[in-house]
Amino acid sequence: MLNKLKETAVSILPISVIVLVLNWTIAPLGTAMTIQFITGSLFTILGLALFLLGADIGILPIGEKAGAALTSRRNLPLLLISAFIIGFFITIAEPDVQVLAKQVCSVAQNTNAAVLLLMIAVGIGLFTSIGLLRTVLHIPLKYLLTGFYVLVFIAAAAAPKDYLAVAFDSGGATTGPMTVPFILALGVGVAAVQSRGKGGKDASFGMTGMASIGPVLAVLILGICMTGSSPAQKAAETEPQHETAVETQIQHLSQTEQTIQREALPQESGRGVYAHLLPEVLADVAKALLPLIVMFVVFQFTLLHLPPHAIMRMSVGLVYAFVGLVLFMLGVNGGFMPAGDIIGYTVALTDYRYILVLIGVFLGAVVVCAEPAVWVLTKQVEEISGGTIRRSVIFAALSFGVAVSVGLSILRVLTGFSLWYVLLAGYAVALVLAFSCPGLFTAIAFDSGGVASGPMTTTFILSFTLGISNALGGNPLTDAFGVIALVAMAPLITIQILGILYTYKAEKSAAKKGGAK
Repeated sequence: MLNKLKETAVSILPISVIVLVLNWTIAPLGTAMTIQFITGSLFTILGLALFLLGADIGILPIGEKAGAALTSRRNLPLLLISAFIIGFFITIAEPDVQVLAKQVCSVAQNTNAAVLLLMIAVGIGLFTSIGLLRTVLHIPLKYLLTGFYVLVFIAAAAAPKDYLAVAFDSGGATTGPMTVPFILALGVGVAAVQSRGKGGKDASFGMTGMASIGPVLAVLILGICMTGSSPAQKAAETEPQHETAVETQIQHLSQTEQTIQREALPQESGRGVYAHLLPEVLADVAKALLPLIVMFVVFQFTLLHLPPHAIMRMSVGLVYAFVGLVLFMLGVNGGFMPAGDIIGYTVALTDYRYILVLIGVFLGAVVVCAEPAVWVLTKQVEEISGGTIRRSVIFAALSFGVAVSVGLSILRVLTGFSLWYVLLAGYAVALVLAFSCPGLFTAIAFDSGGVASGPMTTTFILSFTLGISNALGGNPLTDAFGVIALVAMAPLITIQILGILYTYKAEKSAAKKGGAK
């Protein structure tokens, strides 16, 4: 636990320091909000440490054992149906998806949150099954990725532009702290039984990368289906969107005024805010863990038949994960999200608003290190590679990629250039690299794209860009949304470049040894 606390403190404190420096210089938060943010930072550090401990003890073993048990039955339909059900129900309960749906509905009132959630969950469930089928049949990941992303961009060209950012954001947001550990572990468990020879390591990864395609395609298909209305209806739909942007800005001004008013009420502390948030967070986290618990009970009686001591250990892990995720989400929702919104809004109203790009680069570099799923993935990469791919190297590549993508996202909000061209060029480069990069690194890269865009990005970074968009009077649906998509895209390129360099270095080292002999 002490090691986990040390690791998480190193990850989260840099973000806290950046926010506090901005608070003391160009974007004052006010006394009450500053106290609230510091409290949220402490909750986030402790919560992330407990969650990671719980994931190690409870969530990962359940996924690995379930994957191995399902595969050992040699019943492919059972495996694929189980994978769909697991992916569907975990996604419905994923806290990140709930946050994204709320933020989409806050700027697009004509969006049906239930339909959006259903489409995202179906997408994850379907592509989780496809990911497992790829592992069982030993299909090279690069061919599947190329085929499905070509399909995604064909759908993107046909869908309304308002759906583009939301669709790609949903692909990143769905692979959050509950979905990723279980899907990763499920893939490792299946690969442990199915993989043979050199393909073993490659087959252990790629599940999250495949799963994250599903929501993007599903939301784009939803957008295409929504375009069957007459031009008059489209005009009627467009008009409320502009009204919504104005209403959101008025709402934001009202929230900012409330923050200023809290400055005049020093007796009010962040404790009241967190007490108000606690029931909702408890309910969200309980809903997130409930599908895992139900699946564990079903698997225990039908497939696993684990001894009592193993059940007790996993149960303790689930309790740690529950408490940790509650604290983490409290800290993120009560501290990081409002602080990001206020800072983005305040700085965007100044004459030196382009400094926001630099702030975004710094925030992107450190925020990825605070994502729970990133810690789970990098740990598994280090373990499965036998320590040859070090965790610190993966973190460095992720930090660089996410820093560039967040900076680019802020520049897009400020200047209004199209997300379409960035995504098209970025994914084209990523897919070309997949044909010259080792399969293991391609799988890790596409998994990393999903895990890098977790709750810290969905709340803090997205709130930061929403604040900027509202201050400039833009349309948040097309301006601010898309930041998660770019964060998810960056690791696809940086990790594969790392893989090519890693292979080149290994070959050069082998050639030197051969020459010496």
